Amino acid sequence: MGNAGPKIERVAAALENREPDRVPMGEFFWTNFIRRAKAELDVGDDFDPYRHWDLDMIVITPNMDPHITGIEIVEDTAERKLVKTGFGATIERRGAYPMPNYVDFETRTYEQMEALKFDDPRDGRRYFEAIDDQINSVGDALNLNLPSYVDRVNMYAEDFCVFGSVCEPHEMIWRIMGTENVLVKLAEEPDRMARFIERLGDFLVGIVEGQVAAADGRLSGIYIWGDIAYDKGMFFSPEYWRRVYKPQLKRICDAAHDAGLKTIYHGCGDASAVFEDMIEAGVDACNPLEAKAGLDVVALKRRFGRRWAFNGNINVQVLETNDREQVRREVLTKLNAGKGGGFILQSDHSMPDNVDPATYDYIIELVRKHGNYPLDLGEFDQPV
Repeated sequence: MGNAGPKIERVAAALENREPDRVPMGEFFWTNFIRRAKAELDVGDDFDPYRHWDLDMIVITPNMDPHITGIEIVEDTAERKLVKTGFGATIERRGAYPMPNYVDFETRTYEQMEALKFDDPRDGRRYFEAIDDQINSVGDALNLNLPSYVDRVNMYAEDFCVFGSVCEPHEMIWRIMGTENVLVKLAEEPDRMARFIERLGDFLVGIVEGQVAAADGRLSGIYIWGDIAYDKGMFFSPEYWRRVYKPQLKRICDAAHDAGLKTIYHGCGDASAVFEDMIEAGVDACNPLEAKAGLDVVALKRRFGRRWAFNGNINVQVLETNDREQVRREVLTKLNAGKGGGFILQSDHSMPDNVDPATYDYIIELVRKHGNYPLDLGEFDQPV
């Protein structure tokens, strides 16, 4: 299996709170960071950050559009690109915008929400055909004509620990109806919204089962995307999340675990009010643990011990200084969370282009030197 075997074991050990040979590494990269790395490093146009830095894991995302329509190009100029997606969302990309601007949604009213029908989540086109979709194709850049999900899995399965991925219901519902509209409707008609969220749970369990079958044993886990908080707390009451969203998260985790896969939940902001509930629902590890939202992985390790694992929390605001001493302090201090296993080192969101690629080289060097077990953290060693 190429280089994948040791990496799969390394990641599995971390997620099971066992000490592997060294702390595993993952990462997400903004498009402009990759462009900068191509320009500044001695690499070719086929530069792949996962292979270049020999990271341990990669996440591959299938087509989760409610309708398998591909991406319709509505307007395409040098300054502005306007597209319509299988979510029924009209999205604008401008060169000066760091992220896409959601212009309109086909589904706005309760009636439209309740009438919405989803294409089969197990439809083979989502996994075996190269059909553009919103999550893969419309982000910090417009990425069209990507290979199929299975082709992308196969590109990495021989050399990496590969995770598939799925959204949880809130990550889906805002893409269908718009963030502000959803939050207003959750306040207006919480029970009516809960019924639609349960339908989303049905769809998303199907997405897990569909990609597991399509990947045919090549997956080690499922990343679950779900922003439910900002830097000061949750978007809605923890009580509502527990009543409505948690049962659907549990169904998603159960589907992954039934296939023998681990689960990592990616949620930005500070959702610590429901961390215990996530453990109960079957989440094996939490990502990205945003430092700028006040989260500290070493403190979390002390709180949860071996009951949970962690993936992330390297503060990109520190990395952006490109100051070697500050970066060294950040990385080696956070490596304390790896004591006894339970930690996959990664940034607290994604690698931005104001991090010098040479700084990322330095992070790799630090982890290769100090992240081997038993951990050698020197002056940054802390009791956990």
